[in-house]
Amino acid sequence: MSEAAHFYETFQPSHYDLYLDINRETKTISGKTSIIGEAKQPNIAVHQKYLKVESVEANNQAVPFTTDDPAEAVRITLPKAGDVKLTITYTAPLTDTMMGIYLSYYEVDGVKKQIIGTQFETTAARQAFPSVDEPEAKATFDLAIKFDEHPGETVISNMPEVREINGVHYFDTTVRMSTYLIAFAFGELQSKQTTTKSGVKIGVFATKAHKPNELDFALDIAKRSIEFYEDFYQTPYPLPHSWQLALPDFSAGAMENWGLVTYREALLTIDPDNTSLETKQRVATVIAHELAHQWFGDLVTMKWWDDLWLNESFANMMEYVAVDALQPDWHIWEAFQTLEVPMALQRDATDGVQSVHVQVEDPAEIDSLFDSAIVYAKGARMLVMVRALIGDDALRAGLKAYFEAHKFGNAAGADLWAALGQASHLDVGKIMQSWLEQPGYPVVTAAVVDGKLTLSQQQFFIGAGKDVGRQWQIPLNSNYAVAPQIFADKQVTLGDYAQLRQDSGKPFRINVGNNSHFIVQYDQTLLTDILDHLDQLNAIDQRQILQDLRLLAEGRQNSYANIVPLLPRFAESRSAIVINALYRVANDLKQFVTPDSSDEVQLKAFFDQLSAGQFKRLGWLPKPGETNDDQLTRPYVLSMALYAKNATAIAQGHDLFTANKDQLLQLPADVRMFVLQNEVKNFGSAALFDQLLTAYKQTTDSSYKADILAALTSTPNKALIGKIIDQFENADTIKPQDLRSWFRGVLNNHVGEQAAWDWIRKEWSWLEKTVGGDMEFTTYITVIAGIFRTANRLDEFKAFFEPKLPTPGLTREITMDTSVIASRVDLIQAEQQAVNGAVAKAVK
Repeated sequence: MSEAAHFYETFQPSHYDLYLDINRETKTISGKTSIIGEAKQPNIAVHQKYLKVESVEANNQAVPFTTDDPAEAVRITLPKAGDVKLTITYTAPLTDTMMGIYLSYYEVDGVKKQIIGTQFETTAARQAFPSVDEPEAKATFDLAIKFDEHPGETVISNMPEVREINGVHYFDTTVRMSTYLIAFAFGELQSKQTTTKSGVKIGVFATKAHKPNELDFALDIAKRSIEFYEDFYQTPYPLPHSWQLALPDFSAGAMENWGLVTYREALLTIDPDNTSLETKQRVATVIAHELAHQWFGDLVTMKWWDDLWLNESFANMMEYVAVDALQPDWHIWEAFQTLEVPMALQRDATDGVQSVHVQVEDPAEIDSLFDSAIVYAKGARMLVMVRALIGDDALRAGLKAYFEAHKFGNAAGADLWAALGQASHLDVGKIMQSWLEQPGYPVVTAAVVDGKLTLSQQQFFIGAGKDVGRQWQIPLNSNYAVAPQIFADKQVTLGDYAQLRQDSGKPFRINVGNNSHFIVQYDQTLLTDILDHLDQLNAIDQRQILQDLRLLAEGRQNSYANIVPLLPRFAESRSAIVINALYRVANDLKQFVTPDSSDEVQLKAFFDQLSAGQFKRLGWLPKPGETNDDQLTRPYVLSMALYAKNATAIAQGHDLFTANKDQLLQLPADVRMFVLQNEVKNFGSAALFDQLLTAYKQTTDSSYKADILAALTSTPNKALIGKIIDQFENADTIKPQDLRSWFRGVLNNHVGEQAAWDWIRKEWSWLEKTVGGDMEFTTYITVIAGIFRTANRLDEFKAFFEPKLPTPGLTREITMDTSVIASRVDLIQAEQQAVNGAVAKAVK
């Protein structure tokens, strides 16, 4: 059987009986799996990984089998094709890798404890039980679990528990579903529960390390999300319950297991009395994302992993649709502009990036598909474009038909486009084909040529890129009626510019609302006109101006030196998303200066100039009557003011620390990170370092942990950097799930860059062994590429990673990230003098 062959082609399960006996003490699993299905031929295979298969029976008769570890298979010879009941007994290890069935560790009152959780996406169900572990191989499941149970423990799964006999917990039969969505957990858990209007039980579960009220926010969002989706999709939630579980160790952000969604603790449990608005928004959107999947991904599942975007892109859009309905005062689509849009535009401009739809077979390559910038963010932008084109009525009608046609089954991208096209009477598939199958995106140049307003499209690259003449069907969203709805040609002339400008009475613009996945290069005439009427643009459109100018500078079609004098015009904005864009550009200017140089002194003065007015207005602490925008703006302003070494900001931050030194957790969550960072950078000591590291280990508040991490990794003390790196491989201090954030923090600190780079090169094999099996592993390479900026570092990066190019799952990331660093090195060499000159001029 070739590696590319899907096991489902030769054996099609319809029902599983799963029995698992799990011993935490010995870290072993004893299992017995019965699979009823149809063998299309006598020689079949089922998946296994790390299983020790003891026996295989077909219809109660022993049959020959071989274990094929390279193919992650058990190959079975049956007497004949046809209906069969396979029974496989096996043992397996309980892991610490956050994949398969694994141990998750935490402490309560200094006592170490553990719970068991699961993570089966993409191909780790086969680590728990033999199965046809492919999305299309849907079946029903009966699950029975026995474990070394002690009083006070809870066990939960996709479906309700129906009985317990002699220590074996039996769960109700599932609906027809894919293997990767099976989930269960057990241990000392607490929960809070409620019920939706339609009778679905909603629960939030966590360890007893958390205060009970930390479950309240998630319970409310989960309940209202399920109610919203039942109405929006016009399709009932098909299970009796929806449990949300916070796991102390979890590699990804969250996982949409049907009926038992698992999360990182940071993305489910929050302190309702002291959590920033930004954190509340993040937790709400993650919950809404996973619950969107209960229909889109779980009820209807992609046939194969090449259509992963069908799951993730759609859920990524729907999380914003849902939260916008649940919390309209948050204006959550503005967060889409600051999070998803820049991530997609930055990544998708690098030559070699994957398209949204990608052919893939190898399990290692499947994990590499989870490119958050492409499959999540760019895919969501594609669907936002579709929604803007067809409207919500057609979207809902199309989705209802899609769910009805494919429920409890599988679908491909063409099936979704067909349903939406029928509902909207638009050829959605034709429009979306260019976005789905092609990598990259266009820059649309808008120019006045010989008096005529002209548009042209060309693929946009940051760094070296081979233009192969790609074209897109671009929803233009222009404010001039003469512009086509869909721009599919290489070039189009719209008419006499002077006449069009006079008739319209406003500057010409395209991609109004910034919903389409392209950027705009306006010529000087058109750009000057827009900037002269800046106050007439809303926050998203103002932000878009800075976004596109910054990307054009990255792509060498503009210069950062040209953007510098524009920044003060945006500095007093009362919109958080405009300040976010300003902050992004200003932070980019740091790459052009050497730490502690005279150029950096000038840059800090410029940062002070940009932030001083806002700092005076907002200060460190919230004021009565503040807007949401004020709350979201303050962190950017504090960050700029502290980089600028604003004496008042530093002194007031120190006063806040001193006043709260015995209760740092109680500092307002919006500013706590900056208070701690300010203290470590400007008033730090070994004693403070030890105090904060101890607090990090002891607290269960995830946002406080993140604040301490950011503070400690910013230390200017080399000896303390060494102490941090000494803890990188100590899971009692730094959990593997959090290591990447610690590594990035140290690498991004110029005092710690060399030490962090030395560590990862020396300990790569340890890292691969510890977190190499999950979809987050390649992002260590991405992190490095996001920071390196010198020719020497580029050479070192290539020397270390190029020998790893043949490694499945790493090839594309290494190739792309080499290009990312090379383009940054070229940009700095070409523009450093001009940019620093522009900053010096702006300060005077």
